[in-house]
Amino acid sequence: METPFVFIVDDEPGIALLCDRLLTRAGYKTATQTNPRIAIEYLKENRIDLLLVDIRMPEVDGFEVIQHAQRLQPDAAILIMTGHGTVETAIRALRQGVDGLLLKPFSQGAELVEAANLALADSQKKRDAARTQALRPLFTVTESLLSETRREQLLDLIVNAICGHLKCEQAACFQLTDDSFSLIASKNFSPHKTLLDFILRMDASSSPVLVNTNGPGDAALKTLLSDLELGSVILTPIQRPNLHMIFHAARTVNEPPFRESDVEMFQILARQAVAALENARLYAEQLDYVRKVEESQKALLQAEKMAAAGRLSASIAHEINNPLQAVQNCLHLAARQDLPEEKRREYFDLARTELERLMLTTRRMLDFYRPNTTTLEKINLAELLHYVLTLMSKQLTESGVTVSVDVQGDLPKITAVGSQMQQVFINLTLNAADAMPEGGEIRITARSMKEGVELLFQDNGKGIPEDKQVNIFEPFFSTKEGGTGLGLTVSYNIITAHGGTLEYLPERNPGACFRIFLPLGGEQ
Repeated sequence: METPFVFIVDDEPGIALLCDRLLTRAGYKTATQTNPRIAIEYLKENRIDLLLVDIRMPEVDGFEVIQHAQRLQPDAAILIMTGHGTVETAIRALRQGVDGLLLKPFSQGAELVEAANLALADSQKKRDAARTQALRPLFTVTESLLSETRREQLLDLIVNAICGHLKCEQAACFQLTDDSFSLIASKNFSPHKTLLDFILRMDASSSPVLVNTNGPGDAALKTLLSDLELGSVILTPIQRPNLHMIFHAARTVNEPPFRESDVEMFQILARQAVAALENARLYAEQLDYVRKVEESQKALLQAEKMAAAGRLSASIAHEINNPLQAVQNCLHLAARQDLPEEKRREYFDLARTELERLMLTTRRMLDFYRPNTTTLEKINLAELLHYVLTLMSKQLTESGVTVSVDVQGDLPKITAVGSQMQQVFINLTLNAADAMPEGGEIRITARSMKEGVELLFQDNGKGIPEDKQVNIFEPFFSTKEGGTGLGLTVSYNIITAHGGTLEYLPERNPGACFRIFLPLGGEQ
């Protein structure tokens, strides 16, 4: 801890010398002056920690010296000495903010040293209390700074916060950009070249600078401040890896000078301002990144839509063009005059077959885009599955396909559209049968699960090649000869519309296995 410096002012040389000797012996640094006018000039150029001053002195009394000391060095402690102690003197001293009163003559040297120690301690307590009082509203300002993420509005908040908390008219912020500082925000700031040069020289410093025109400091700068009608200036540099700034606050000659406590508050405020600016920068970068990601996603989605539309259009054109071409050829041949009646009927039958194929494709396409919507009802899946298999039994028998069904006894009912569930079961059963042209077995299992029902449709055919598994739910994609490629797509849409899932299980061998999960609620 730095040794306190005591400035002794007494018009009696003997008293001044005695105080100097006693305080020096106690470990203080001291200086003495018997002329109060010279003492006032000394205070302008030298920093002190404690002013020990006599009250009664010719021409200039101690209270006038105290007034100058409080203006020039507001953080200094003040201890008065008097040989004529009265109640009026004590009251005036308290009103003027004096930290201690000592009566002359001293009975012993320890009394003076103790009084000096107490005055310094009381002064420190006052400064600490003032600092605490000043820091409380600073927390509110910090919250408002950190909650603002727009840079321009944040800079306005910062300069207004500086003026408000330091009770000054002028504030400015400088930021290092491209190896030079530039003014980014200000309030009532006059960009005088000499002042700017001094501010920018702060780049080499990491500590704040306090300059009062009536206190110690650079003479040229004090002259400049006087010319600009400024009485006090604080400059605070803040350096961060991604941000280097200088904050400026100034009071006019008509305002009280800044104190050391103001410097400390300004440092805290500047650090919080830099943190808020860094927070705003990171928020802006994150927002920009999110915006770019969203734009990329939109572009990818649009590209995928266009690609899907292209594939769909090509598939539709292919599926419709083939039967239309066949119909056209049949009608052209049937129109020949030399064609026998029997052959003409054959061409008309072929045309009718192709038209039916075209109608089936169109109907499947409508099912894909507009699945039938009817009233939801409670469905017994076991009964519905039994009905579908009975309906298809003749076709399955002719194909050499057997079906084994394993349905859990306590299978709960689900809320669904019965006709749509029936269509899904038919599509999956037909797909399984078509996958086994030489005949085979279809195994269907159903069991209750938490909040729903699971059904598995598995055949023992060749299965689906791995490179085609990703496309099986796309419209018009089929792995079998003559398939429309809409059965699985329609089924997928129906199950999804009911809030369930339809998926292919590649690990279930042999053959292909499709899993349906339907929730009990059956949303649509």
